[in-house]
Amino acid sequence: MEVAIYNIQGTATPRKVTLDDSIFGIDPNDHAIYLDVKQFLANQRQGTHCSKEKSALSGSTRKLHKQKGTGGSRKGSIKSPLFRGGARVFGPLPRDYSFKLNKKLKKLARKSALSYKVKDNHLTILEDFSFDSPKTKNFSDLLKRFELTGKKTLLVITKAEENVIFSSRNLRRIKVVQPADLNTYEILDATQLLITEGSITEIEKNHQN
Repeated sequence: MEVAIYNIQGTATPRKVTLDDSIFGIDPNDHAIYLDVKQFLANQRQGTHCSKEKSALSGSTRKLHKQKGTGGSRKGSIKSPLFRGGARVFGPLPRDYSFKLNKKLKKLARKSALSYKVKDNHLTILEDFSFDSPKTKNFSDLLKRFELTGKKTLLVITKAEENVIFSSRNLRRIKVVQPADLNTYEILDATQLLITEGSITEIEKNHQN
């Protein structure tokens, strides 16, 4: 499919780019997207939560009173979860939430996410650009021209242009990445996906079967 290329002034140029239908025009696989997003979010979890169960709690092991004859229930330890300051029953312990997915499935998920953006008309191709200096106003003006001020925006650039990256740092809800760093969650989380012309080739190369 052919898509118009825009300049950073917000106007369409006479040129167009042809997007690979096997990457930007597939029938999206929702289950692949679900698994990839689930893995991404799981990998963000620290898993350092910890509570003290009975074996980890300090306290006397003395039996509180004799087994029978008191008229009360049996009490074997002051560390019982039934008492104030006692142990936690089946509390959270440190663990690793991450899990593995096949590379082909992750590729399918990213292609599905990109295809959704194209179908919903939430993908814009920009000419390769750079800023003369790192100024927040430069990036802010760019967003204003595309009516993206205050909206979640993901910009994909070919290489790490410091002036572009630094110009975006003070703006909320904006993220700048390179093609190799694209992931399904951030593609779907963004309201609008901006991709520079040079990045298209790299994305297509990274997602060939």
